[in-house]
Amino acid sequence: MCGPSIVGFGSYHYKYPSGHEGESALAGFAVRGSELVVYMAPGFEGRDVLLAKLGRHRTGKVCVYIRRLANVDLKVLEALVARSVADTRRRYPQPDANDA
Repeated sequence: MCGPSIVGFGSYHYKYPSGHEGESALAGFAVRGSELVVYMAPGFEGRDVLLAKLGRHRTGKVCVYIRRLANVDLKVLEALVARSVADTRRRYPQPDANDA
């Protein structure tokens, strides 16, 4: 869980140039009112192309809001999450557990 209402999968440590750092989920899911919210990385290559193929949804910076799963292409949703995770892992490489 990421907080009280977000189901997170995987984790990574981030550090911004400002010095702010923390832990976050690689991908997250939550129900907000009548919508499913998928949390993913913003701006990764191919994101806009995949979103155009997804079906009925709306977006925020890191959120994709879906009212009904029947309104979206689940294979495209899977590809979005997979590419988001890959992009996050590329941008924030984690030390190997054996290096610690």
